[in-house]
Parts: sequence; structure tokens; C-alpha cells
Amino acid sequence: MTTKGPISQFIEHHYLHFNAAALVDAAKGYETHLLEGGKMMVTLAGAMSTAELGKSLAEMIRQNKIHIISCTGANLEEDIMNLVAHNSYKRVPNYRDLSPQEEWDLLENHYNRVTDTCIPEEEAFRRLQSHLYDVWNKADKSGERYFPHEFMYQMLNSGVLEQYYEIDPKDSWMIAAAEKNLPIIVPGWEDSTMGNIFASYCIKGEFKATTTKGGIEYMMWLADWYPKKSTGKGVGFFQIGGGIAGDFPICVVPMLYQDMEMHDIPFWSYFCQISDSTTSYGSYSGAVPNEKITWGKLDINTPKFIIESDATIVAPLIFAYLLGM
Repeated sequence: MTTKGPISQFIEHHYLHFNAAALVDAAKGYETHLLEGGKMMVTLAGAMSTAELGKSLAEMIRQNKIHIISCTGANLEEDIMNLVAHNSYKRVPNYRDLSPQEEWDLLENHYNRVTDTCIPEEEAFRRLQSHLYDVWNKADKSGERYFPHEFMYQMLNSGVLEQYYEIDPKDSWMIAAAEKNLPIIVPGWEDSTMGNIFASYCIKGEFKATTTKGGIEYMMWLADWYPKKSTGKGVGFFQIGGGIAGDFPICVVPMLYQDMEMHDIPFWSYFCQISDSTTSYGSYSGAVPNEKITWGKLDINTPKFIIESDATIVAPLIFAYLLGM
């Protein structure tokens, strides 16, 4: 292990209590998991790509500190949108003060707001749509079928988007993932913008819905991947936010154990969740890690961490620590 840089030293010196201490514990637990030969899944909920998490996430991928990602369809596409349309994004620092009329004005000007950041429809959504149409059409006409992330990889690897790049490509986690052909799980892709657009083509009769593989096939793929990768130290689970990006893949363990009756399936061997959803009534995002023991997802002895804070602050700090910055 190399000597830690100034960011890591600052964290270790100042982050001593409460959620700050939980951040350090989780980072050190992640590091130990990797040093002992473990694999790590990272799950991305919320709008982490629009928050430009790629600036640190991409390097984590390049340095083999992430072995598989589960993300929402929004995070899958929004990293690429930022890549090709960054200069046309609009930041609204006073978003809490916007009136309904001001929100309507943003819509009329083709801006879709995510907290303080507005994504430009023409430069982001439509630019991706035009090139995704080509890969969808090619597969549909030849009777081939791919997962949503595989279509994104095809588009990125073709180089067709390079003419539009408006950020350093090294800050795009999807480019880093495509270069490594990193496994990605995208549950519920249908509710993303590109998923909606693909559905519209199917409704119009241009494509077959089956051209894009769906959630059941993602689960089947994961059910094959997990036992192969869970030998030795096993696979850890680093969850950013909650929702389907986390709940979908974590369920593969109880599914294999309980429904497939594969009784030698190891539990997830590390667990951390960063979330601002505090412990609440009946929600997955607000459930404490111990609840997952009762569902057969985590073992009694699985290292468990929960950091109740803003993931846009916490995740880059943990990644900086793991990268020795």
C-alpha cells in the first residue's frame, strides 16, 4: 500500500467522530477487502452522474477497485450526456427559490432540472438519441439482442461521439467502463430517458421490445456471475443511495440460496451504504444494514457501514482515500 496523499491525511486527522468517522471506517474496510483479494460492486442511485462523480469513479474503475456496477438508467445515460453536452448545462444555485412559473420557463427552454443542474434537451437527450437509434436499429434488423449498457458501450467504442466531447474523457466513468468492458447491471432501465425513447420506437412499430434485454435477464446474468466471483474473500457491496440500483443486485444472494437452493452461496462480504435517507418506516433506502440479515443478504459477521450524509460529498472522499490521494 502506497503512502497516502494530503486528502487522505486530512481525512484521517480530522474525520474522527459521527458520520465523519463512519466514512473513514468504511473507506478502510473497503481497502482491506480489496487487499485481501475481494471484489467490489458499486451501486449508483440518484443523479450521481449529473453530479459528475465520474471525476473520481472513472479512476476507481481504471485502477481495478470496482469490479461491477449496478446503476439506474439515468446514471448510465447522464454520464454520457455530461460528456457530450457539458458546456450547455445550466446551473441554478437558487433552485430552492424557484416559482412554478420559473420551473415552467425552464421546461419551455428545454431544460430538465436535477436539483441545481439543468440538462439541455437538444444537446444531451437528442444527441444521444440520434446515435443510439443507429445501434438499436442495427441490432433490431439483424435479430440481435443486447443489454442497455452494451448498446451504450457499442456507441462509445465506435467513436461516433468523440466529435462532441466537452469534458476530458478521463472524467467519464462510462468511457472507463467501456474500455474495460466492465459488467454493469441496469435494473428498471425502462424509466430512463433513453428507455422511454426506445419504448416510443417500439410503440410506433419501428423496433421490437425484445431487442433490448431486460431485468429478468440481468438477474439471470448476475446469478451466473456472482458464484464465480464470490470465492475466496468474496464480493463486497458499496451502495450509493438506495432504490432499485441497490435492492435489485443485493437480492441475488437470497435468490440463489433460497430459490435455487444453492446452499454454498456466500453472503455479500462487505456492505456500506451512503444515504441521506435516515432510518424510516418501511423503506429500503432508510433500512439499517442489520435488517438485511433477516433477508439473507448479509451475514452476522459481514462488515457493515452506513454513512447518513450527502453522497456527492462522501463518495468522492472515500474514492480519494482508496486512490491514495
